[in-house]
Amino acid sequence: MANEASDFTPWLSKDENIMILSDAIGIDITVNGTESVVGDFNVDIFASETGTERKIIIENQLEDTDHDHLGKLITYASGKSADIIIWVVKRAREEHKAAIEWLNNHTDDKIGFFLCEIKLYRIGTSEPAVKFEVIERPNDWTKEVKKNEAASITQQQRYDYWVAFQNYAFQNTDFAKNFRRRKPSLDHWMNFSIGSSACYITVSQIQKRNELDVEIYISDDKELFKSLLENRDEIEKAIGLTFDWRELPERKASRIVIEKQVSFDDRSQWKSQYDWLIETMVNMKKVFKEYL
Repeated sequence: MANEASDFTPWLSKDENIMILSDAIGIDITVNGTESVVGDFNVDIFASETGTERKIIIENQLEDTDHDHLGKLITYASGKSADIIIWVVKRAREEHKAAIEWLNNHTDDKIGFFLCEIKLYRIGTSEPAVKFEVIERPNDWTKEVKKNEAASITQQQRYDYWVAFQNYAFQNTDFAKNFRRRKPSLDHWMNFSIGSSACYITVSQIQKRNELDVEIYISDDKELFKSLLENRDEIEKAIGLTFDWRELPERKASRIVIEKQVSFDDRSQWKSQYDWLIETMVNMKKVFKEYL
């Protein structure tokens, strides 16, 4: 009989399987470790959202939900200060669906609980295919976050810009195939995964300079930056753009940036700005991935 710790957890933590779960819940997941210690216990999978600081725990069961695992889920979430809590099970019982719904309704919008059932599908004689069916999720996860009444005018404009950008960009088939929708915020940047835990695409609004930036942000890997720099001519030729290559030797991070002068105040120009972002981001992901 399959064992959760020795069979299911290692299987789920593999890149190709964690990506299926990522697609189901709409969050880019980077696995940091399995059987991660929480006091006297171990959480099945400890992870993070790619490109952010949000912590993720994943608890899995090869059986129906039970009170024991629900208690573990809350204990592990507390011990790891998790922002995103995912419970993967064979079948979710009604009382546990209600419990996860209650937790989502009574915690702040920075914390989200997901309850997922794992399914196997087969068409004809093909190999079984895995699917994660989301049974419960935070109520506002697929909606726009509420506007912050305390936000400054600048912060509110950032938020409005990101909401409008995603609403426009995800109508583009090529963009939607390459990126996942992110939760809008008041920050001046948004991060998008390119399939690597070492780097990601960051889009930034630099409002005081009327500048829109798109970059490959390498969080802590100077060797990766140098290997990309060695292929600078080929990369820039393939994308058709010239980048500003910033190794930043005094910092852990490195950046490969393209800038565009824009007017954020003129909303009639936003569509053309979004068109530039869509084309630039898609081309950057396709080309840079070949060198990672």
